[in-house]
Amino acid sequence: MSGISPLAPKKFPAMPEVAGVRLGAGASGERYKGRDDLLLAEFAEGTRVAGVLTQSQTPGAPVKWCREILPVGRARGLVVNAGNANVFTGKAGDAAVRRTAKSAAKILAAPANEIFIASTGVIGEALNDARITQALPALYDKIGTKSWPDGARAIMTTDTFAKGAARRVTIDGESVTIAGIAKGSGMIAPNMATMLAFIFTDARLPVRLLNSLLRPATARSFNSITVDGDTSTSDTCLLFATGAARHRAVTRASDRRLNGFRAALDDVMTDLAQQIARDGEGASKFITLSIRGARSEAAARRVGLVVANSPLVKTAIAGEDPNWGRLVMAVGRAGEQVRTEKMVITIGGHKVAAGGKQAPGYVEKIVARHMKGKEIAIAIDLAVGAGAATVWSCDLTHKYIDINADYRS
Repeated sequence: MSGISPLAPKKFPAMPEVAGVRLGAGASGERYKGRDDLLLAEFAEGTRVAGVLTQSQTPGAPVKWCREILPVGRARGLVVNAGNANVFTGKAGDAAVRRTAKSAAKILAAPANEIFIASTGVIGEALNDARITQALPALYDKIGTKSWPDGARAIMTTDTFAKGAARRVTIDGESVTIAGIAKGSGMIAPNMATMLAFIFTDARLPVRLLNSLLRPATARSFNSITVDGDTSTSDTCLLFATGAARHRAVTRASDRRLNGFRAALDDVMTDLAQQIARDGEGASKFITLSIRGARSEAAARRVGLVVANSPLVKTAIAGEDPNWGRLVMAVGRAGEQVRTEKMVITIGGHKVAAGGKQAPGYVEKIVARHMKGKEIAIAIDLAVGAGAATVWSCDLTHKYIDINADYRS
């Protein structure tokens, strides 16, 4: 792991306890030496779960397991290992997941189909699950309610800092907590999820409602970030609700009592998503790309992701070059409708293009000063409709090559 990203938060956030959740971190030694690489979480009986998983056509064995058991809608445990993704490992990989789930189920006195498994790391190498299952009993003995930083660090691979976020809201005047941890640094171009993200709440919400909340929140957060344009085979986002809060049950998505919870869930997931973009491998600049005037929100997001994924755009930003022509190029190849004679592009709030040409009054020195900062703001108005979306990304530096050239060494 390289030095901490220059875009990292100053410290890991204060994370409150979530009633009905205990977790801890330990070392299996499956790949990493001298550090924790294993997360175990235990949930109270009655915990409900919803999830979104990678749409990659080569998913890992843990993703297939989660996809199989998600319809049950109940969760008693979560096991996550870092260092080996258990992807493209054949039937042996599937068997390793089932053995891990059975081992954790025995420790937690729960059914195996209520134990969720996630893995991240190298693809195509056999997983020695015995190291994981042998480490679980000792790990279970030390799980607690305040182990968020340890848990977030244990699931890291090339990440340079642990990622966490939490919010508190009220439903019926009763306190409700939402807390989440995530990992991700490279192979970030999510499609239905992120690298790994786990959200925990004590709210009393049924599975159907959890799904209706999670999917749009995922679109606005984890599906709106990109580091390198590559979608992981392990992308997993799970939302666990223990039901320990004292508010009256909520059963309808239209219930106004959910408004505060919905906003807080969006905040937690967006916070985590932005932290992943800030930890992009080799990143030196954080990019906020605001698209408006598209024919729909989805169209705006597609344009934003094409622009954010452009190597020419990303390297220009890394080189602090206000080459706004590359933004025009990327918008043009996104395949979405745009009125070029009305399109407006700003960088750092300074208009650089308008009316189908360089904006009148454009001063490159002003934009160049903005490009020297760590926070880059780009706004593009397509002048077609009312669709809008925000995408977050990072620049592309030579350090990205260094990290990925040596990933397995």
